[in-house]
Amino acid sequence: MQTKKALKFFSIFEYEKEQDYLRNMHKSGWKFVCISGFCVYHFEKCEPEDVIYQLDYNQEGIAHKDEYIKMFEDCGWEYLQDYVGYSYFRKPAAQMAGSEEIFCDDDSRRQMMSRVFKGRILPAFAIFFCVIIPNFLMSMDGQNYAATAIFGLLTGIYLGCFGLFAYKYMSLKKRR
Repeated sequence: MQTKKALKFFSIFEYEKEQDYLRNMHKSGWKFVCISGFCVYHFEKCEPEDVIYQLDYNQEGIAHKDEYIKMFEDCGWEYLQDYVGYSYFRKPAAQMAGSEEIFCDDDSRRQMMSRVFKGRILPAFAIFFCVIIPNFLMSMDGQNYAATAIFGLLTGIYLGCFGLFAYKYMSLKKRR
């Protein structure tokens, strides 16, 4: 069997882009097998087919894995794997009832974004205020310009990511 690996990075906000990427790979004859290491996607050669991929971020579902997977299998979704908190599912487009998705409405998407916020953003927020901000303030004594620049850059990146998440979350709220 012919295989292929691809290094691809998607942020926690880009799960829809990741779903589209996996679908397009399958359409071009490369079936998603798994992700390993740091964002290394593994594919197997297959007949090109339109297959829908869906991701769900649900730590509680992972804690009760058997029931969680069974719920999706009952709806025709094939469970693939868990990776950094996300569960991966797929289903041939031919078996879909219209534009069926794991998240059938904006409220479900908001709930997933809320789970991402609690599972990823809040811990990062705590680290940010307990580690990065104090180090940034201590490095501003004028002696260590490199440390000030690094901590300033980290602060900017974090605030940018937090702002992006807030924007995505608020845009889902406005769709109500």
